[in-house]
Amino acid sequence: MIKKERLELTRATRKGFTLIEILIVVAIIAILASVVLVGLGPTQQAGRDSRRLSDLHEVQNGLELYYNACGYYPGKDATTPCTGYQNVGSYTALKGILTGFASLGIGQVPDDPTAGHHYTYSVIPTTGSAYILGAVLENKNNSVFTSYTPPTNLSSYSDGSGAQACTAATGQYCLTI
Repeated sequence: MIKKERLELTRATRKGFTLIEILIVVAIIAILASVVLVGLGPTQQAGRDSRRLSDLHEVQNGLELYYNACGYYPGKDATTPCTGYQNVGSYTALKGILTGFASLGIGQVPDDPTAGHHYTYSVIPTTGSAYILGAVLENKNNSVFTSYTPPTNLSSYSDGSGAQACTAATGQYCLTI
């Protein structure tokens, strides 16, 4: 009888959690964390889309600065800006042109927040008189598409990878002049 009382006394005075109790708490926390992360997905998607739209307007401002200085939208001006229009080959080349023109004061040109994706840029060949600047939005039901009119005459633009269909169906949102 004394041994039984001593055993009960020892169990009653033990402090701490058992391994099973700790595992249960960790499992509950993991389930709650996964539910929260899944719930944040659409919010993060909307945030990236908002950034894309803001970036396009920022690049558009840079294009207008370039146009005011040169009289045409950027092409591949070799090393000296405003020395004659040539067609630009990609958005990456456009970034180099805008940041390489020191008097514009553009230190950095934004790019798509998703790794491996880039914005698109196409210009009317030979003249540089108009451009299409585009981004693929993750949410094809984005509210920006409700009053959106896609640019026309896409075939008249160079294929600097920007002359894709600019529609809500493709998720491609484009700005043009």
